[in-house]
Amino acid sequence: MGITERKEREKQAVRTRILDAARELFIRDGYEAVTMRRIAEAIEYSPTTIYLHFKDKDALIRELCRTDFALFGAAFRQAGEERDPIERIRKSGHAYIRFGVEHPNHYRLLFMTPSQMSATEHEEFHQKEPELDAYAFLKQAVEEALAAGRFRQELTDSDLISQVLWAGVHGVVALHITMGVSGFPGWRPLEEIAGAVIDNQLLGLTGKGR
Repeated sequence: MGITERKEREKQAVRTRILDAARELFIRDGYEAVTMRRIAEAIEYSPTTIYLHFKDKDALIRELCRTDFALFGAAFRQAGEERDPIERIRKSGHAYIRFGVEHPNHYRLLFMTPSQMSATEHEEFHQKEPELDAYAFLKQAVEEALAAGRFRQELTDSDLISQVLWAGVHGVVALHITMGVSGFPGWRPLEEIAGAVIDNQLLGLTGKGR
């Protein structure tokens, strides 16, 4: 490994440490309460080091959102290979839940804390990297299923169907990562709950079981 390559890897490692520390602090204390100095203290660097990577806190949170949305969007790639739209929706639901459970801090920042990105900024980001737009991915599968007559006849609104599906899997993840419900007496395994939620949502929307 050459000197230039090693320096770049070291730079990226520091950048990742900054983002990880910032994510944890934003979730725990809220965006307004966190300063660049506090982030620097968390990783035992000087504030000057933080500013070498991000010009201010707004730039940091936007990069953090971009990074986490990219990771989230990538979680759906395998499901995207499924040609049948209903099965693609089913596999996407499982991928969504798996992402949330495996990356709880990423999930909390993206979907359980007030967003620091405006609607315009979200739109601009997903226009630049459309393959990472998870909602558009889901909605496309829903629209394909609608066009093929796979949903109940009275269901025609692709946004409504997509948001109902999203709400269901979000509830599973939120219960799991915020309440630790897996330790409750009689609480069923995550995989069993996830499968039941997704299957019953699709049964209600399509009128047909698997």
